[in-house]
Amino acid sequence: MSKQVDVKSKSIVDAGVKTPSLHLPDASSTAAVILSQAMDYCAQKMGLENTNAAIEHVKQGDTMACSYCHYSAAQQVADALGMLDDNVQAAYMFEYDATPEDVCMGEALRIIPLHLLVWVERKTDALSALIDSLDRAMAMKLATMLGTSPDAYVLDVQVVDDSDVKNRTAYGALLSSLFQRPIKVWDRQE
Repeated sequence: MSKQVDVKSKSIVDAGVKTPSLHLPDASSTAAVILSQAMDYCAQKMGLENTNAAIEHVKQGDTMACSYCHYSAAQQVADALGMLDDNVQAAYMFEYDATPEDVCMGEALRIIPLHLLVWVERKTDALSALIDSLDRAMAMKLATMLGTSPDAYVLDVQVVDDSDVKNRTAYGALLSSLFQRPIKVWDRQE
């Protein structure tokens, strides 16, 4: 039996019978869900009345609110990358030390950028394109949610492969660091 994809209706035609359309998540809707759930998580953890209250806390630079949103968004971004790319083995959130200038300008209190270390079997252009697409979508959705202009980027994703981790090169060295160990937020085996 032959299967063909009907590009106009995005349906699969199998022996003349149309099956329902297959809908893959797009970056914009994925970003919207990630940010909405991150704000919900923040509201829940802080005992706030609703998501709008969490958004207001984040807008004001509340360190705790930003931290909760940051953690939840990291888990969800990692989950999305893992679902869409079988090469992704694990993902970690790591802190990037803010410079004194960043702290004085309020940069340390913001929810972004979200620093993730993604461990893959092998690096691919497809994963890089997926990350770039999700990054642009999240920047736009976050700007809309917070009523600000979009940042240049929201995601700072460093991709390491088995070789980087084994040889402790580049960001792969963070996984065996004694001083700045990243926090695992997603794992394919879990």
